[in-house]
Amino acid sequence: MRAEAPVTPKVDVRGLTKTFHPRGGPVPVLDGVSFTVGDGEFVAIVGPSGCGKSTLLSVLAGFETPDAGEVRVDDRPVREPRREAIFIFQQPSLFPWLDLADNIVFGLDGEAAAARRARAAHYIELVGLQGFEHAFPRELSGGMQQRAELARALIVKPEILYLDEPFGALDALTRLRMRAELSRILSVERHTVLLVTHDVEEALQLADRVLVLSPRPARVQHVIEVKQSRPRTLSDPELAAVKTALLRELGVAP
Repeated sequence: MRAEAPVTPKVDVRGLTKTFHPRGGPVPVLDGVSFTVGDGEFVAIVGPSGCGKSTLLSVLAGFETPDAGEVRVDDRPVREPRREAIFIFQQPSLFPWLDLADNIVFGLDGEAAAARRARAAHYIELVGLQGFEHAFPRELSGGMQQRAELARALIVKPEILYLDEPFGALDALTRLRMRAELSRILSVERHTVLLVTHDVEEALQLADRVLVLSPRPARVQHVIEVKQSRPRTLSDPELAAVKTALLRELGVAP
């Protein structure tokens, strides 16, 4: 099944297949995955545990090589990670020996110190971490570290954000806050976003479209468009109906 975005593709995924070869024998993971993502679109990827979501995201970002098929960004093939795209993992990867401000500006090259400080101040404010500029990662909560990860990613002005369960390790209340925070930030900063998540409500609250993957080997089983305006309330009857349809596709609702 090919899921077409309603705008000119930023990311074009064509017939991806991938098989791993552990000692126990081959394990097919991706089976002809195809879809497109428009410029500035937010696409969430959901599916059963172990179906290949994270592998797919790694292929899209250039960290893994497919056995067949290809990924094209701006009609150019992706064969390795690109500076224009940032990958945010579930576990924060801040440098423990740098304070918050230095962590955030670490990826900036060739800018004067004053310009770096000004940009750092802007993104620290954007993610709501004013007053913690000189705090080290060990002095920040898990949610604050994930905010810092977002600031470090956004400061380099990436065209694409790849998010692999970025809030999965957080407690439920902090996840809710981080979802709202990410939605607010992306209303200010325009990026193309691909999010892998197990959280159906997270997908519905954030995404323009949700791609439902089949059990491994993964293929695009269904595509759900989320047309409700933002900010979204999960108790909204129309969104609740979309949630039911999504859960049905995942086989966890009648």
